[in-house]
Amino acid sequence: MTQHHPATLRRQWAADLTATQLYALLKLRVDVFVVEQNCPYPELDGRDLEPGTRHLWLEEDGEPQAYLRLLEEPGGVLRVGRVVTARTARGKGFSRRLMVAAMAEIGDAEAVLDGQTYVVDFYASFGFAPEGEEFIEDGIPHLRMRRPRR
Repeated sequence: MTQHHPATLRRQWAADLTATQLYALLKLRVDVFVVEQNCPYPELDGRDLEPGTRHLWLEEDGEPQAYLRLLEEPGGVLRVGRVVTARTARGKGFSRRLMVAAMAEIGDAEAVLDGQTYVVDFYASFGFAPEGEEFIEDGIPHLRMRRPRR
């Protein structure tokens, strides 16, 4: 019988990522955002290695299954971004686990995100509220969302 090991939560500052970790995380993002969603866009935006960037992910057997990053924005605002789950890992609650961990990092600070419209209710469950009109980014409807400082 195969023994199942639960997904392990990992968190690293940008400077602490190994090249192997960074490659695996970027590959997951490209596999989903560029290939699966058929959105040719510059996924590597230069922000992954900023000193204030925090990377959170869940891995099984050394492979990332879900991921998000927290970026520092002006005024102490934190931006949740690149929330992604591998196709084979969906339906396991991994995005929720990551968001719980992200909210612990964010604490009382103001936070923003640009979420795909179909998951607005998911982000609302963490205190984010839509702000402004829906917009199209890379062919996919999105909404800006904000959670005020607590």
